[in-house]
Amino acid sequence: MNYKETLDYLFTRLPMFSRTGAAAIKPDLYNTLEICRYLDDPQAAFKTIHVAGTNGKGSVSHMLAAVLQASGYKTGLYTSPHLKDFRERIKINGEMIDENTVVQFTEQMIPLINAIQPSFFEITVGMAFSYFAKKQVDVAVVETGLGGRLDSTNIITPELSVITNIGMDHTNLLGNTLPQIASEKAGIIKKGIPVVVGESSAETDAVFIETARQKNAPIHFADKIRYAAGWRHTANLLEAEIRAYQNPDQCVRYRLDLQGDYQLKNLTTALEAIAQLQRRGWELPAEKVHAALQQVKKMTGLHGRWELVGRRPDIVLDVGHNEDGIRQVVTQLEHCKYQALHIVMGMVKDKDIDKVLRLLPKDARYYFTRAQIPRALPEEALYHKALQAGLKGDHYPEVNIALQAAIRHAGKKDMILVCGSVFIVGEVNL
Repeated sequence: MNYKETLDYLFTRLPMFSRTGAAAIKPDLYNTLEICRYLDDPQAAFKTIHVAGTNGKGSVSHMLAAVLQASGYKTGLYTSPHLKDFRERIKINGEMIDENTVVQFTEQMIPLINAIQPSFFEITVGMAFSYFAKKQVDVAVVETGLGGRLDSTNIITPELSVITNIGMDHTNLLGNTLPQIASEKAGIIKKGIPVVVGESSAETDAVFIETARQKNAPIHFADKIRYAAGWRHTANLLEAEIRAYQNPDQCVRYRLDLQGDYQLKNLTTALEAIAQLQRRGWELPAEKVHAALQQVKKMTGLHGRWELVGRRPDIVLDVGHNEDGIRQVVTQLEHCKYQALHIVMGMVKDKDIDKVLRLLPKDARYYFTRAQIPRALPEEALYHKALQAGLKGDHYPEVNIALQAAIRHAGKKDMILVCGSVFIVGEVNL
């Protein structure tokens, strides 16, 4: 097979959650363990940092990868889903896995695929671990796909576990309450391994504290240790003043190339993770931390987080796609200056769409659309739900048709926001 044929095989032969939803999820770790046994357990050949959470886990993973790389460690990074290219999921020092390796690995795995019928995600986890071991990385930052306890990545024993936050998402799989979802995410906490929780909450703290107690795992709530005392936007950077509660007179200033205000929470989470790694002997000098955070996008290739991709009118892409993510996006909009707001939006069927729509500003003009995947909510259905929520606009069959309509209608001082789904953002062509 060539690379294109290999991708066609992976995308169509294997059940893929991002395309089809819950039917692609395997209810245990059996297949992942079988895959890794077949590959001689590559996950044991390198150190790892495990990152879970409802929102922010991608940003935190990329921040940590950038800091480790800047500090001289050969750093793997496994994330999902991808925006444009499958190979975005598997990187070493910011460089995507090469096409030949994807082809060779898939061909090698075909007998096992035929035997155990794994999911797309299970195979890509095996591919990542195999590639990292083969390339002898010093450490890999591994982002969970969904949940934690039964996530395919949860066969590693990391140096550190990180749980960014807990929100209402994937309730059909993880539970209908925040404590239930927290319990699933807490499944990545390992015996004796420290865990950093990014955002404390009266509803979920007890779940994490009890799980950590059972596992004898030191637990650290990042937002009880540091806070953003002030911030401002300059050029393409977010400048933040970070203070520690135990020493509030001392201020450390960071410049971050991820501009959404919601990145402040992710920054404090990453900083506590860095502090815990330093305590475990990792050499992460302060000057390297500062330098890496200022160029996370450049070093790791992270995109789609309040990303400004056009001017006059401003065009912003954001992968916010659930209730908490959209709430953060709406808060960000309140800090922006524009004459009129245009929102290009599409969602997938298994989100709490009505709650999301109720959060959105009613004075914007909407361009409802859909990603070209089976899991996408049809644009007409989204349009009619939005009308009931008091939102006004029209619907379009494809993301770029909707975006071009927004560009035609927008004035030079307007803003166009594209959001609602990772897959919507991934299909944008400008």
